[in-house]
Amino acid sequence: MRDEHPPRQDAVDQDAMIQNSVDQDALEKRRLAQETKNERQVWYFLAYFLFGIHFVAFIMIYAVRHAK
Repeated sequence: MRDEHPPRQDAVDQDAMIQNSVDQDALEKRRLAQETKNERQVWYFLAYFLFGIHFVAFIMIYAVRHAK
């Protein structure tokens, strides 16, 4: 029979550090993707809000000018 030794601790630690680094990179990419999505939603909300304000303002201007 062969005498098998368990893996060295520094090799295990290095593998754990590499896996942790990969997990951190994946989390960072996911966070950046979510941040980009949220920022896009804020710009859409702002655009709809400003459009709505102008639309109401034009209707009010029309109503005031055409009132008798």
